[in-house]
Amino acid sequence: MSTTQSERLRELLEPLVRSQGLDLEEIAVDSVGRRRVLRVVVDSDEGADLDAVADVSRALSEKLDESDAMGQAEYTLEVGTPGAERALTEFRHYRRAVDRLVRFQLTDAAGAGELVARILTLDDEGLDLEVPGVKGRKATTRRLAFDEIDKARVQVEFNRKDKTDMKEEEEA
Repeated sequence: MSTTQSERLRELLEPLVRSQGLDLEEIAVDSVGRRRVLRVVVDSDEGADLDAVADVSRALSEKLDESDAMGQAEYTLEVGTPGAERALTEFRHYRRAVDRLVRFQLTDAAGAGELVARILTLDDEGLDLEVPGVKGRKATTRRLAFDEIDKARVQVEFNRKDKTDMKEEEEA
């Protein structure tokens, strides 16, 4: 039996979110003045577009209205996606970040410090990364085990060429 409100809400809402083809990533209940705000973060391997977020928001609102999970006090429901610089905390997050640039905070066992690299592939034990070259040097590859990662966060890239751009340049 769950004890916190967030855990009770997760038990109530997660089956509904999954039935919509999405993963329930996060639930947070915050007080803003006299009101409370219930923030729900959803995602999927294909991403969650605006229509999917709107559909799940309506379904969650109906479910919450049917239950007493939020009590009698007023609250606002906000449903969204993780955002561009999402933290990677689950295996599925790393899988969704393949080909993305990620900033890793390494554990002491991995030499501590920070590493920025692109995820190439992953398996149950860890990641194969491409570490960008510095000052004209070629990129290198590195294997990083999951237990060597303290924190990981996707980085926003404004000028990254996608695979079709690179292929067109090679053919020219």
